[in-house]
Amino acid sequence: MRKRSATVRVARWSALNPWKAVIGWLLFVVLCLGGGIAAGMNSATSEDFRVGEAGRAEALATDGGIPLRSTEHVLIRDASGSTSKPGPLDKAAADAAVKDITARMKALPEVASVKAPVPSADGRVLRVPVELTGSEQDDQERVPPLQEQTAEAAKAHPGLVIEETGDASVSKGVDDQRDEDLKFSEAITLPITLITLAVVFGSVVMVGVPLLLAVTSIMATMGLAMVASHLLPDTGVGMSMILLIGMAVGVDYTLFYLKREREERARAGGRLTSEALVEAAAATAGRAIVVSGLAVIVSTTALFLARDVIFDSLATGTILVVAVAVVSSVTVLPALLVKLGRRTERRTAKRVARGKPVRTYGEKKPGRVWSLLLAPARKRPALTLGLSVLVMLGLALPALDMNLKNPARDSFSRDIEAMQGYDRLLAAFPEQRVRHVVVVRAEAAQADDVRAALGKLERRAYADPLFVRPADRDPSAAPLVRSSEDRRTTTLELNVPHPTYSKKAEDSLDHLRRTYLPATVDKLPGVETAVTGEVPRGLDYVGHQNDKLPLVLGFLLLMTFVMTVFAFRSVVLGLLGVVLNLLSVGSALGVLVLVFQGEWAEELLSFISLGGISSRVPLFLFVILFGLSMDYQVFVVSRIREAALNGVPTRRAVIDGITSSAKVVTSAAIVMVTVFASFVMLHILEMKQMGLVLAVAVLLDAFVIRVMILPAALLLLGRATWWPSGAIRRAEARAAEARAAQGHSGHPEPYAAHPGPYAAHQGAHPVHPEARRIAQGR
Repeated sequence: MRKRSATVRVARWSALNPWKAVIGWLLFVVLCLGGGIAAGMNSATSEDFRVGEAGRAEALATDGGIPLRSTEHVLIRDASGSTSKPGPLDKAAADAAVKDITARMKALPEVASVKAPVPSADGRVLRVPVELTGSEQDDQERVPPLQEQTAEAAKAHPGLVIEETGDASVSKGVDDQRDEDLKFSEAITLPITLITLAVVFGSVVMVGVPLLLAVTSIMATMGLAMVASHLLPDTGVGMSMILLIGMAVGVDYTLFYLKREREERARAGGRLTSEALVEAAAATAGRAIVVSGLAVIVSTTALFLARDVIFDSLATGTILVVAVAVVSSVTVLPALLVKLGRRTERRTAKRVARGKPVRTYGEKKPGRVWSLLLAPARKRPALTLGLSVLVMLGLALPALDMNLKNPARDSFSRDIEAMQGYDRLLAAFPEQRVRHVVVVRAEAAQADDVRAALGKLERRAYADPLFVRPADRDPSAAPLVRSSEDRRTTTLELNVPHPTYSKKAEDSLDHLRRTYLPATVDKLPGVETAVTGEVPRGLDYVGHQNDKLPLVLGFLLLMTFVMTVFAFRSVVLGLLGVVLNLLSVGSALGVLVLVFQGEWAEELLSFISLGGISSRVPLFLFVILFGLSMDYQVFVVSRIREAALNGVPTRRAVIDGITSSAKVVTSAAIVMVTVFASFVMLHILEMKQMGLVLAVAVLLDAFVIRVMILPAALLLLGRATWWPSGAIRRAEARAAEARAAQGHSGHPEPYAAHPGPYAAHQGAHPVHPEARRIAQGR
């Protein structure tokens, strides 16, 4: 008696107890969501984001009692004139507005201080700096009351234009825009998914099943993610990843299982019950889904090696939603299929009783399009393999010139109102674009020496054209520093007029860290210095990612090999999987560089080029794309191996396995591409980059890797594909013996003489061997 796998046993219980399985799943979703709401979301704090020297500087300042705080800028200009060149300010009206704004802001508990107004160089704009309480990371939650008071002040002074901008208001605007973008993406994705599923299955009921499971899986995962956030704090990106990956893999896994159940039903021709058919599908598709999900989960754990709170959040969301999607596919899905199958059987029985014709299931052969697509690999595998690999390598070449950048305010969408104010702020006060913050820790007795050294540093920096002295700062004045109460910690701000991602801004930081600090403050005995700010954070973050990339990539390659060998017992397939994944990821990243690193596509895709790629994107994409590539690899090769294990010659198994999985792979790819491509239309640059590269990667993987390169490679390898496993060789030997016992010669006859790749006996629709064993109770 052949022992059934855990997947088959779970499917069997679900099939025999469908209502218990459905109710159990719904209870699971409710418990997860309810538990998450009760636990609440634990959001990451500013301490969780600290990386490198910039993070050390922030820790020094916070520990010293002078945490770095955001500053909001309230801009006042005359309502006459243009936005770029406002009219002259009426002094009395401006003074009244400044007095009103100062009083309003000082009354707010979110405000730490309100400084004196600063006029622009031409005197046409006034800037009122408002310093918020708390840390920079949390200030976007405190800014709404300030924005409300700014709006009230604007109404009270109709002859003036009063607006607010700053780090906190920009961050809030970006978050609000991201929420709107995700709603827009969901609105596009859902109808396209419905249309795709309707084309695949031709049934409204069948369309609802994948969507129902995907949506309930996402709901359950959101609850689990809230609970998990108390171990790994949420950064705000985890939920986005749950929606993105959850819809993609949820529909993907359900499609694959549904397709197999319909194939088994077509083969059985009414000879097996719905329960037996679902079990048969579980034996093949169920195992493939579990292995595929496990591969994605193992690949995604590589993100934890980056030791970064954002990647921890992304990994947690992805792992949870994939795990839940797998569980739903192998537990509640069999129950739903049995309920639908019984409904169909009852309708069939009624039609038979009434003497009406019954529509029989039939397996559709692959269409002409797929036959044409597979023809090159089938007829000329060596040429197809060579040309396809060259094309993929050509697409990957630009990735060698990838320049990582950390996106900041300058690259954000100008649809955000605070960003429009930010542009007007920089037009009037260009020195406000970038600030470097020097933090010094020393003994209290050295406080005067530290201040003197910082004065020398300031003079040297402002003599450098890479820096700019604020218009209101007197060159002869003492350095504008902040000191802690115990006089041990001191900070100095330096201004830079260049965009955050520009070479000049990076050079200014390099001069500060490598030249000016060593020549001044660092000469004092026993002092500790560090520099932070938007540019230092970005560069330190990129350096941190570059340091972790080899470790993460090495882990990914190893896990891809191990998971493939585990799934198919083949070292050759393990090595092939590594190579194919590298081709897929490399070509997609090459396209990413071509599109986003230059400026030619800025208007087409509505973005401002950084002259590079967002630093978080490549590492995240390496992990996710390796997981998705394994997804398709497992689905396609599983079909090939099933056929080969039933005695089909390897060459025929390759062709039939790929053609039989073509429709479901194509459908899953269309759904995924739709989900990912919708992100290209969003405003956030990182989301655009992620959406494009994921969509391109899925397309290349589905239509080049799986249609051209994989079949060509397998056809050339032949039986060597399965080395060192001898299972395929033994299966072919048994098939040859069976044919010889039936009166055939010892040589295998052409495959066309057999009824099908999974033939177990003669018949119009031969039943899969697993289905027949289940039906016989074995």
